[in-house]
Amino acid sequence: MTVDLSAYAAEHGIRYFMISYTDLFGGQRAKLVPAQAIGDMQKDGAGFAGFATWLDLTPAHPDLFAVPDATSVIRLPWKRDVAWVAADCVMEDKPVEQAPRVVLKRLVAEAAAEGLRVKTGVEPEFFLVTPDGARISDDYDAAEKPCYDQQALMRRYDVIAEICDAMLELGWKPYQNDHEDANGQFEMNWEYDDALATADKHSFFKFMAKSIAEKHGLRATFMPKPFKGLTGNGCHCHISVWNTDGTHNAFADKSMPFALSEQGRHFLGGIMSHASALAAITNPTVNSYKRINAPRTISGATWAPNSVTWTGNNRTHMVRVPGPGRFELRLPDGAVNPYLLQAIVIAAGLDGIRRRADPGPHRDIDMYREGHTITDAPRLPLNLLDALREYEKDEDLRAAMGSDFSSAFLTLKKREWDTHCSQFTAWEHETTLDV
Repeated sequence: MTVDLSAYAAEHGIRYFMISYTDLFGGQRAKLVPAQAIGDMQKDGAGFAGFATWLDLTPAHPDLFAVPDATSVIRLPWKRDVAWVAADCVMEDKPVEQAPRVVLKRLVAEAAAEGLRVKTGVEPEFFLVTPDGARISDDYDAAEKPCYDQQALMRRYDVIAEICDAMLELGWKPYQNDHEDANGQFEMNWEYDDALATADKHSFFKFMAKSIAEKHGLRATFMPKPFKGLTGNGCHCHISVWNTDGTHNAFADKSMPFALSEQGRHFLGGIMSHASALAAITNPTVNSYKRINAPRTISGATWAPNSVTWTGNNRTHMVRVPGPGRFELRLPDGAVNPYLLQAIVIAAGLDGIRRRADPGPHRDIDMYREGHTITDAPRLPLNLLDALREYEKDEDLRAAMGSDFSSAFLTLKKREWDTHCSQFTAWEHETTLDV
C-alpha cells in the first residue's frame, strides 16, 4: 500500500507531521514538519545529527535521515491537525543497521523468506503519577490488593477512556482496560497484529499515553520498578507464527501437548535457550532488575519471572502457554524498546526453528512458592551488567540481531552501566558511613 503524505494532509486537514524514529535506548526522536514540506521529506527524509541521540555515532558522521514509512501514519486523536509517522534511519543512502526499526524489518523479511509471519500482541503496563514522578497520582488508591479495583479505575476514567477512545478511532480494536496489581498502575490491551505493526502501535501508544496523561495534569511512566514494594511495569508479549498469507497458525496443533505444534515448540526452544541473553534487550535498564529479582510485593506477588522456565496457563513462569497456538513471554518490562522487543523474539525464535531447539520440560509448580525446588533451570541475570555479558557471549543471537546493532548496543549500554556505578547513593551513606 502506497500512501502519499501530501494527499493525506489535504484529505485529513493535517498541518504538521511528526517524523519519528526510536533510538537504541527507546527514546522517541522527531522533527515537526509542515504539511507543505512533507512531499520532499517523504522522498528524502528529515535530517538529524545521529550522535545527538542514543545511537553509536560520532559528531563527525554524516547526516542521518529519518525516512517516513507512510503506511504507519497516524492522525493524533488528541491534536487532529498533527500526524505521526514512523521512520527508518538512512545514512548516505544506506539503512543504518543499528537503528531498531531497521533491525526489526530485516528480521521480519528473514521470517517471510522462510514462509513465516510473526504476529504479536503486547500488554504495556504504566503508572499514572504526579508530574514530578514522586508518588502515584491518586491518594485514595491505597488498597493492599488493588488489582481490578473498580473505584480506582473510575477515578482515572477521564484519562483511560480518552486513550481507549483514541485506539477505537484508530481501528486498533482495544478490548479491555484495567487497574493493575500495583497502586496507581494500569494496563490497556488491543488486538494483536504483524510484528512491525505491533511495534509501531506500541511506540505510538507510549507517546499517546504520556501525552494524554500530561493533558490531564498527570504523568504516565513505563519505568520497570518506579516504587519500592509495588509490582513493577511489565510488557508481556503474546506470540504466534502464521504462514505468509496469515490464514494458518503454524503454532497450533491440537494433537500436541498444550496444542503447540512441533514448529511452535522449536520457536519456544529458541526463546528458552537464549533467555539469559534475551534479557539484555527485554529488560534494558539498571532499574529493570529491581522488577525481575524483586522481593514479594505488598499485593503478595511480583508477577515477574526470575528463572528460565515455561508452563501451561500459570503466570509464575517466564513463558506460559495460555491457549492453542500461542504463548506469552512474561519477561519484558515497560522500558523495553518496542522495535527491539519484536526483533529479539523473532531472532531467538527463528534460531530455535533452524536448530530444532527443545524448550526443555514444562513445570506446573507455583514458582513463587516452590521455585527453590527447581535446581536445573538457569536463573535470570541479577543485574544489567550480567545480562549484557550474557548477550555478548551469545554469538548466535548477536549475529541474528546484526553485528552493527549488537556492537552499538553493547557499547552504549556498558557506558550506561559505568555511569550508574559512578553514582553515590543515600543507601551507601546510611550503611557505610560508620564502618
